[in-house]
Amino acid sequence: MVAYPIRSGKEKIVFFHSLPARDRRATAAVKKADLKPYCGAVLRRGCGRAVVIPASTVTTAAWVRYKCRWGCPGCGWTLMCPPHSPTPAETAELVRCYRRAILLHSPEHRRLNKAAVWLERELFLAGYYKAWAMGSGPCRLCTTCALDKGCRHPDLARPAMEACGVDVFETARRNGFRVDVVKTRRDRQDYFALVLVD
Repeated sequence: MVAYPIRSGKEKIVFFHSLPARDRRATAAVKKADLKPYCGAVLRRGCGRAVVIPASTVTTAAWVRYKCRWGCPGCGWTLMCPPHSPTPAETAELVRCYRRAILLHSPEHRRLNKAAVWLERELFLAGYYKAWAMGSGPCRLCTTCALDKGCRHPDLARPAMEACGVDVFETARRNGFRVDVVKTRRDRQDYFALVLVD
């Protein structure tokens, strides 16, 4: 994890990762008010929960992309999957360009992906020019992906968090979500999307 220095009340340098969890949440609570209306709007578009989070809590790891490549039956079928999606190192570098993000949760990933792309566009039009979304699961916009010609829907298609090497379990848990491994088809499923804001 990258340590970003913050100022304490005594003007000494404290590293974010060394703070107790309660203090990290308090520090992260700074400047969320401007994004709350967007969180409310995305809830009306099918998300179960939308939370403003510090971008520094987004965790990437090489093993995630391996699980995606050797575990997902849809991997490699679209331009949004490995080997076409950003690597974990590229994603970590991208995330370092941001201070804040919005983590979206839903029990249904298709509506979640549409909501994430909608939110990215709304934020961009409102002046958050760096806004960029990552979805959940393989892209299903086309029956057959145009792998050799380029994406037919670059305005709607986004790679999944896991395809980019984001450890979704760790990122969600670090931001107050309870996430468990799905053991049977009857178990509750949790899907997450991420919109990097500024």
